Amino acid sequence: MSKAALVIIKSMGIGDLCILISNVHAISKKIGCPVTVMAQKNTHANVILKHDPHVKEVIELNQKGFFNIVKKIKSKKFDQSYIYSDSIRLYLIAGVAGIKDNFHYKFFSKKGKNFFKTAKEFTEKILKIKINPQSKIYCNQKDIEEAKKKYNITVNTKNYIIAPSASGPTKRWDVNNYIKLLEELDRKHPSKFFISCGASDEILIKDIMDSPVGKNCISLSQKNIEEIIPIIGACNYGICNDTGFAHIASGLGLKCLVLFMDSPPAAYGTYSKNISIIVPDGESIESCGHNTRGKDKISFNEVLKKSLELIN
Repeated sequence: MSKAALVIIKSMGIGDLCILISNVHAISKKIGCPVTVMAQKNTHANVILKHDPHVKEVIELNQKGFFNIVKKIKSKKFDQSYIYSDSIRLYLIAGVAGIKDNFHYKFFSKKGKNFFKTAKEFTEKILKIKINPQSKIYCNQKDIEEAKKKYNITVNTKNYIIAPSASGPTKRWDVNNYIKLLEELDRKHPSKFFISCGASDEILIKDIMDSPVGKNCISLSQKNIEEIIPIIGACNYGICNDTGFAHIASGLGLKCLVLFMDSPPAAYGTYSKNISIIVPDGESIESCGHNTRGKDKISFNEVLKKSLELIN
């Protein structure tokens, strides 16, 4: 008999959610039915997991109101919960909500652990299986085909999702480097570039769109995540800073080049065979991390070289 399971994801980022999707799928397959996911609004889980056959429902995790959260999940009558956090509060919420079997990270866990390895080891220990950490995002194929038609995405061009923004300035490669890179790629092969940034990145977007290669660029800054996902799914490649869009692209099966300047690729890049990693000169996948501050040490020639390898 299958069990009703709740997966609680405390992390706030889109990338964090994408990395954890393989764990959600493993739980669903093990118990023999789709699971319910509780995640924070900023993860956009309701959109990213919308077409996922392993997910029954997405519930928003509101950080305020202990008993509001309890009430929200108690009526669902879950048999078990998988809590991807060492939060005592979330463990208590699950218990008070009447869930009997609650699996969680070890309380007071040491900070700075490898994000994806911690999740993978946790899931494997509980389920007693080995899992493939490669995440898969499901998208409606009809939506992808409509995106191809709308933006004339064909085999005659190399079609890229470009994400030159990031959550902070230390994680952003200079926009002029991106412009130069796009010019070089377009010179090698006719290309179409979809620029994925937030609406607040107006200056960055304007710099790209006003450049000579801007004629081959389409800004997605005014579109929401639900509109952007099928456009990404229609593309062939991704070149991104370490952003949520990089992880969405990887989850949709695109070959992606991801620039890690101030975050650990060992924790956020090695989980996916679709991701090729760039780190600052003098750093390695193991040494690069938070506080590396390496955005000015990313080699343009190395990015160009790996970009060409990506498409060849």
